[in-house]
Order: sequence, then C-alpha cells, then structure tokens
Amino acid sequence: MFLPYFISQVLVGILVFNLLNYDTGFVNGILAGLGLERWQPYADPGSWPPLLILIYLWQQTGYNSVVYFAAIMGIDSETIEAAKVDGANGFQKIRYIILPSLKPTIIILLLLALGGIVKGNFGLFYNVVGTNPLLYGTTDIIETYVYRATMTDFNFSTASAVGLYQSVIGFIIVVTVNWIVKKIEPDYSLF
Repeated sequence: MFLPYFISQVLVGILVFNLLNYDTGFVNGILAGLGLERWQPYADPGSWPPLLILIYLWQQTGYNSVVYFAAIMGIDSETIEAAKVDGANGFQKIRYIILPSLKPTIIILLLLALGGIVKGNFGLFYNVVGTNPLLYGTTDIIETYVYRATMTDFNFSTASAVGLYQSVIGFIIVVTVNWIVKKIEPDYSLF
C-alpha cells in the first residue's frame, strides 16, 4: 500500500506507457484478444483527466493513510474505551471521537494541499503524458508550460513571469485560507 509513494515518476510513466501503448500495451493486448477495438489514449485528450486522477490516487493514498493512521493512534484510547462502555457503536465512536480528534490534522493537510494547488505535479504530468501536443488542452499545467517555455522556446521572461505568478497565487491562497481557519478555530491555523 505504501510502496507506490516511493516509486519514481519516471518509472510510473514507463509503467503507464506499457499499459496504454496502442501497439504493444497490456490493455490493448487484452482488448485485441477479446476481439474489441484498440484504445488510443495518447490520441484522446478526454481520457486523461480520469487517468491522471487514478494514477495520482494510486501513488498518494498509502502515504496519506499512514499520516491519518498516525493521527488516529495519537487519540487517547481511554476515551474510546469509555465510549464503548457507555454503549457507543462503531459509527458513533468515529463520528464523536475520531473525526473531531482528526480535525487539526485534516486542516493542516488541507492548508498544505491548497498551497500546492496551483503548483501541480510536474513529475506526474511530464513523465506520464510527455510532450504530446494533442493532449495539451486537457493535461497542460503551469509547470509543464513553464518547462516548455524555458527549454524548447527559450522564452525565459515569460517562464519567469508565470512562475512568479504561480508562487504569488499559491501564497495568497495559503494566507487567505489560514486567515479563515484562524477566525473559525485559532488553534488550528498555521500562523
């Protein structure tokens, strides 16, 4: 469960390519064996948003579950035992003890995730999708655009401006959400 988090994005890209390749891919081999039409994901921009979400979830779920599991292990076991003695069932223990105890962890991880929301995941997008112009409409993110502007177009001023814009917007999002959290529950804010 935790292993995919440690797999390099380059290896993930190779794995996905070997699964989805039109000529030699595993998925198309199965489709051809069943007598069905082959699938061309590298020519179909609409298929990539769910694929990228699935790949990202496959890679991150183990890490996030370990973080939440560690937070659950930090909950006082006597509180849970007292609820059990008082007749609380499993759902009531989750609703009234575990979820409220996880609230600080959820808020901190949400703040950190919102800070990176405009950042994207360059390794995932570049290594899985590559530089396929057919897919730019649905798979292009700010970081892949900056990379192309810098490395292929040699447009350093545009790349710098876009990178600065990305950082400023991310900073504004973190400060705004942290301010909202501080107004609602001051103990859970970052600063």
